[in-house]
Amino acid sequence: MTAFQEMGQGMRSVARHISQVFFATIHNSFALLGLAVLFATIALVARPELRQAGEVQLMDWLQNRQFETSGIEPEPVAVERATAAHPHELPKQQAAVAYWLSKKYRVAPEPVSALVMEAYEIGRRIDIDPLLLLSVMAIESSFNPFAQSPVGAQGLMQVMTRVHSDKYEAFGGKLAAFDPVANLRVGALVLQEYVRRAGSVEGGLRYYVGAANLPDDGGYAAKVLAEHARLVQVASGRAVPTQSVQPIPVTAPAKPATTETVVLLNS
Repeated sequence: MTAFQEMGQGMRSVARHISQVFFATIHNSFALLGLAVLFATIALVARPELRQAGEVQLMDWLQNRQFETSGIEPEPVAVERATAAHPHELPKQQAAVAYWLSKKYRVAPEPVSALVMEAYEIGRRIDIDPLLLLSVMAIESSFNPFAQSPVGAQGLMQVMTRVHSDKYEAFGGKLAAFDPVANLRVGALVLQEYVRRAGSVEGGLRYYVGAANLPDDGGYAAKVLAEHARLVQVASGRAVPTQSVQPIPVTAPAKPATTETVVLLNS
C-alpha cells in the first residue's frame, strides 16, 4: 500500500469519526431540547403565574416589535371599546331596524346595530318603547354621538348634560355624554321621567325638547312620532322607503308602566 493510499484511509477514518460524533451530538441535543420543553411545559402547568408572566413578556415583545416596524403603538383592547355589533347576529326584527336606520341616516350598520340592541335592552329594563328611543336619536342627532346643540344638549339623545349631570355619575362623569351607550341610557331615563310627568308620550316629548310650557314645540313631537310609526312598520317586516313620499299615520306608543325608575349602571 502506498503512502497516498494510507493517507486517504486515514482521512476517511477521521471523517467517519467526526460524523459519528456530530450526529451523536445532534441526537443528544435534540433529546436535551425535548426534555427541556417537557420540563418547561410541566412547570407552566403546575405554576400558572409563570405562564401568565411569560405571556405578558411575549405580548410586550410583540407590541414593541410592532411599534418599531409600523410606528403605531398597539392597543389590543381597543376593539373592546368599540360600540359595534354585526347586524346578522341580531334578532330578525332588530336587524331589520338596524339596516333601515343605517341606510336612511348613512351611518355604518355595525354601530347602529349595537345601539338598536342597547335600546331594546334598556326598553325592556325600564319599560319604555325601544323604537321610541331610536326615533328620538334619529330626530335629535341623526345618530351622531358627538352632536351638540347651541344650548348645550349633547350626544346621541341630545341630553342637557349640565341639567342631568347627576345621571352621568355612574358612568364616570359628564364626559360620558359622548359615549354612545352612556348617552342612550341617560337619555332613556330622562325621557321616561318626562313621559310620566306629562302623562303621555307626546307630552313627554314636549318636555324633552324643552317646550312643555310653550304653546308650540315646533313640530318636534310629530316628527319623532312619525319616525316611530315608520320604525314600527320596519320592525313588522314591511318595506318602508327611507324617503317617505306620503305621510304615515301617527300612533303614539303605549304609555310606559308606572314602576319606579331603574337606575342603569355602567355594566
